[in-house]
Amino acid sequence: MKASLQLKLGQSLTMTPQLQQAIRLLQLSTLDLQQEIQEALDSNPLLEIEESFESNDNNESSKNEQKQDDFPTTDSYDVNDDYGRGNDSSTNDDYEHSNDSSTMDTSQALEQNNVSDDLPTDTTWDDYISAGPSAPVSSSTSGPESDFTYQGETTDNLQDHLLWQANLTTFSDTDRTIAFAIIDAIEESGYLTQDCDDILIAMGNPEVELDEVECVLKRIQHFDPIGVAARSPSECLAIQLKHLPPETPWRDEAILLVEQYMEMLALRDYRTLARKTKLKEEQLGNAILLIQTLNPHPGNTIVKEKDEYVIPDVSVKKIKGRWVVELNPDSMPKIRVNEQYAALSKTSKTSGDTQFIRGHLQEAKWFIKSIESRNETLLKVSNCIVMQQRGFFEYGEEAMKPLVLNDVAEAVEMHESTISRVTTQKYMHTPRGIFELKYFFSSHVSTENGGECSSTAIRAIIKKLVAAENTKKPLSDSKIVDLLAEQGIKVARRTIAKYRDALSIPPSNQRKSLL
Repeated sequence: MKASLQLKLGQSLTMTPQLQQAIRLLQLSTLDLQQEIQEALDSNPLLEIEESFESNDNNESSKNEQKQDDFPTTDSYDVNDDYGRGNDSSTNDDYEHSNDSSTMDTSQALEQNNVSDDLPTDTTWDDYISAGPSAPVSSSTSGPESDFTYQGETTDNLQDHLLWQANLTTFSDTDRTIAFAIIDAIEESGYLTQDCDDILIAMGNPEVELDEVECVLKRIQHFDPIGVAARSPSECLAIQLKHLPPETPWRDEAILLVEQYMEMLALRDYRTLARKTKLKEEQLGNAILLIQTLNPHPGNTIVKEKDEYVIPDVSVKKIKGRWVVELNPDSMPKIRVNEQYAALSKTSKTSGDTQFIRGHLQEAKWFIKSIESRNETLLKVSNCIVMQQRGFFEYGEEAMKPLVLNDVAEAVEMHESTISRVTTQKYMHTPRGIFELKYFFSSHVSTENGGECSSTAIRAIIKKLVAAENTKKPLSDSKIVDLLAEQGIKVARRTIAKYRDALSIPPSNQRKSLL
């Protein structure tokens, strides 16, 4: 054992903070990236939004445009050009030398930010109140503690809606307590989650009997929406049918079907239904048509989910016969370095202030470069996807080609993990709708002529065949296999069943209809 010196050669990958930030921003969605940009604007005083200086005079705006950082961004790609040819973004490391005057002091730097003297800085809240139209105020809502509520929409849930009706109903104190217990046991779709016996036990009142609970339940079931507090789909549909006028055509036949033959009706066993109910095919079809007008989930009419909107990251347009990929300018704000604050690094009198400004300046430059790198990578990958799936944009899903992450990674000369990050939670706006970038990737299925067919295209063909089938004689999985074989596509029956389940298409026996 002795100490010695050795010289070794090796390769290692070091994750610098800049690279870690670029990778983290690459996998963020549009909403997450907007939040990240806002946090960076709040924490770094040298970052600003370009739109914030649009209100300045023309001289200042032109001067600021000449002094912007040299961070070129690629805003669009033509899919007919080489997607590997990207603009090299360059940064100006010597930011301090970009200013024209090297002897600028602090007062001169601050004087560049001319603030208009015409801004209504002394305007008070009373001026806005007096300028607006006066609204009539009733005597019942006058006073400083008046609560004005916007009546254009409601935030009540199903329980609140039912409690409001229960308070307007002439219940006794005991019946009202029972009604509140029943309403509390109703789920969002409108069904009662507990039996009357369980509700009676939960109340803990020995004076209340089971008949009283069932009587109150019957009254609640006729609240709005009709059929709420039902204990089964059969009871829910029957309540809605009985609420219809007696002269409604096929009302009695529909009640018979939902009360006694609900399981056969769900299985679409129309032959057995016709034999047991002694109804003709036309009569049975009309009764089923009336049942289909009902709502098996009445609570959903009150509780509605809020619409969630998707902000596309890129858009694809066909301009003069060429598909062009562009970044969505509304998906994120454009940021830049505040030159006036950056100029203070040369005129500050303390080393602490200089270090503070230079540190935040470097962070701002790294952040902007990471965002531009993200945008350039996103455009390259989107451009490659559009080139590979040009048939989809021209003809639809049936022309989709098989594509995997490795194909795009080799085309743009990036790692497969990078392609996975850039295609996750990123959306593309196309003439055919908005799709996630992951949508354009699919496995392949061999064809008889030695080619390959995308699984997405096979799903589209299955969906098209089912939509055009005869509802009285729906296509079985074996028949769909034969139809695909006629088109030269070899697919097993279990594969058809898997794709059919993915499309939420029921089996052939459940797709059969008399209508």
